[in-house]
Amino acid sequence: MTVALAVILAGVLHAVWNAIAKGAPDRWASFALIGLGEALVVVPMGAVVGPPDRAAWPWLLASVAVHIVYMGLLLVAYQLGDFSQVYPLARGSAPLLVAAVAAAALGERLTWAQDAGVAAVCGGLGVLAFAGRRDGAAKGGTGGKGGTGEEGSVDGEGGVGAGGGVTRERDPRAVAAALLTGVSIAAYTLLDGVGVRHAGGSLSYTSWMFGIQAPVTVALVLALRGRATITRLDRAAALRGLAGGVISMASYGIVLWAQTRGTLASVAALRETGVISGAVIGAVFFSERLGPRRIAAACVVAAGVVLITAH
Repeated sequence: MTVALAVILAGVLHAVWNAIAKGAPDRWASFALIGLGEALVVVPMGAVVGPPDRAAWPWLLASVAVHIVYMGLLLVAYQLGDFSQVYPLARGSAPLLVAAVAAAALGERLTWAQDAGVAAVCGGLGVLAFAGRRDGAAKGGTGGKGGTGEEGSVDGEGGVGAGGGVTRERDPRAVAAALLTGVSIAAYTLLDGVGVRHAGGSLSYTSWMFGIQAPVTVALVLALRGRATITRLDRAAALRGLAGGVISMASYGIVLWAQTRGTLASVAALRETGVISGAVIGAVFFSERLGPRRIAAACVVAAGVVLITAH
């Protein structure tokens, strides 16, 4: 019960830091600051606990590479789509992929409950992918600047709700980016699930994985966007980004710890109950019109990912 509650908390924390990234006026700067916030915690921690065992390093380094791809895909998805659409799609699709790979490659048989979970996730994702157009039309408008429903720029300026705070028309590119994000989530979940069990301790694996990933993330943003991306931010925005990094590290650190005490699939499924928190955050803080379809779909996805790993 303690492990399950900890993982559910990790899901809530994950939704919170994603909301910070989504709500930033410049999401490139937000992702760089999240990386800095992670580094401030894990670099000194890694120096204290020491490196993980040698057997964990191939998994750890592969995970770092996948995490960098994941961050890029997530940034694109949040530029194109609503938080309450992108977040459940990305998070809910990952356990579905893990279950499919396990069945096809490892010969794992699904129980009736897991079959029901697969059906629930597929149905919920379908509703989420198509609910935006209907809910936005019901409100009588779309969300971007000037009511066009488009994001202001690649920076994400003029973000969600700038033209009235309602859901934008569904963009197929946002759906595609969210689903690709889900693929990357499934990949690093599998890599880290194996790696942390070879590390000799979840704390060392967490600190060194984030300790490598965070500086790489910051360096990439600075190389692509320049130092002004960060230096032009006001203090409040900078502090939010740094706080997002600390929350991100805490969230995934809990997950890695739980993966050493429970099955990989069950931990992954419990974590994705955070999609419900994501739906609530999208409505409360981004003024996104969820409508009954999205609310119900988010709950169905959350129930489905739990059923997938039922025993």
